Amino acid sequence: MYKLCSLYSGSSGNSTYIGNEHEGILIDAGKNCKNLVIALNSAGLTPDAVKALFITHEHSDHIGALRVFAKNYNIPVYANEKTLQYLDDAGQLDGDFPVYVISNYADIGDFHIEAHRTSHDTVAPQCYSVLLPNLDKFSVVTDTGYITDETLDGITGSKAILLESNHDEAMLSAGPYPYYLKRRILGSQGHLSNDLSAEASAQLLKSGTEHIILAHLSEENNIPELAHQTHVARLFQEGATINKDYTLEVANRHEPTLLEV
Repeated sequence: MYKLCSLYSGSSGNSTYIGNEHEGILIDAGKNCKNLVIALNSAGLTPDAVKALFITHEHSDHIGALRVFAKNYNIPVYANEKTLQYLDDAGQLDGDFPVYVISNYADIGDFHIEAHRTSHDTVAPQCYSVLLPNLDKFSVVTDTGYITDETLDGITGSKAILLESNHDEAMLSAGPYPYYLKRRILGSQGHLSNDLSAEASAQLLKSGTEHIILAHLSEENNIPELAHQTHVARLFQEGATINKDYTLEVANRHEPTLLEV
C-alpha cells in the first residue's frame, strides 16, 4: 500500500508525503525541521524514508523547513530552474545537500515524478504528480488561482489527489482582509476557491480519481465543513455518491491526514 499523507496544511505550513513506510518523497517543507520530523513520526514515518524533496514555489509556508531538513538528513532538493535560483539568492540552498533542476520529470528510485505549471504569484510555480511502482498516480495541487490546461492534463488519471480548496468566495468578500489581499486571493494567480476546486474534482472523477483530500484551507475565509459540502454537492450533480464512488477528506491544519491505498 502507498500513502498520500498531508503532514500539515495551511498558511502556517504545508508538506505532503507520498510513498510507503520505507521510501517516498516530500512535496514542500513548510514550518520548520522540528515540526516536520514530528509530523513524519506521527504518521509512522522517519526522515530516512524521504528520498527527495520537491518544492512547488518559494513562499515561506512551503519552504520553512527546507534548508535545515535537507542539510540534517542529506535530502536532495528538486525544483525548476527559476525557483532554485530564487531560493539560492535567498540563502536557502547554501547547506551541504544536493540540488537538482526538474523541468518536466524526475525519477527517484521506482517513483516517477512529473511537474506541471500552476498559476500563482511566484517566480515559476508548479505542482507534481507521482507515478508509483504499482502504476497508480497520486497528485498534489495547491497554490493556484485556477487549474491550468497543463495542470489538468497532468493530473488526469490520478487515483488520489490532494487538492487546494482555499476559500469560500462569500466568506472572503465579507471578511476582514483588506481589499488588495482579497483581490490577490480571488485573482488568476491566487488560490482555488471551494467552487473551482469542486469543479476540478468533478472533472477528475470522470478520469478515474477515487480519493480526494482538500488542502490549504484558509483559517479566516473557509471552514472544513463548507469545503466538504461544496464538493459533495457538486459531485452529486455528476451522479457521484460519497463513500461509494469516491472518498473525501479535509486535511488537518496542524496534524497528519493519511490516506493509504
